[in-house]
Amino acid sequence: MILDQLKNASLYTSLSPRIAVAFNYLKTTDFSQLALGKYEIEGEEVFGIVNEYVTKDEKDCALEAHKKYIDIHYILSGSEAIGTTFLTDQVPTKEYDEQNDYMLFSGETTHQILTKGLFALLYPHDIHSPSIHPKEKSFVRKVVMKVLI
Repeated sequence: MILDQLKNASLYTSLSPRIAVAFNYLKTTDFSQLALGKYEIEGEEVFGIVNEYVTKDEKDCALEAHKKYIDIHYILSGSEAIGTTFLTDQVPTKEYDEQNDYMLFSGETTHQILTKGLFALLYPHDIHSPSIHPKEKSFVRKVVMKVLI
């Protein structure tokens, strides 16, 4: 997992052309003008999902991993904790769903706090559990960029 400020996105654009496209979209889009939902940037290769919610107790948050997509979670407002751990030899609690590109796990994670302007870049080996309230529940607006590997 990479955790950083969007203003430093240029440090990561050389990772792949699609990651560069995703960061460009995050830097140039006025998300206050976008409704909730999915936005295709380069078809199914790079797209964003704008979402709003109230953070939850950790026990109510899914611990997930993907195989086809890299996630970039970018906080537009509010704050949340994201639990992460590395995918090693854990056995999924829900087998891989190829159509929706996820599998679920249980286990211990390390928490990072995401606030407005921060992003978390998550590869398939980064099991993650977003939407956790750090201390108390809060309203979050964020976009998750999905970048095809």
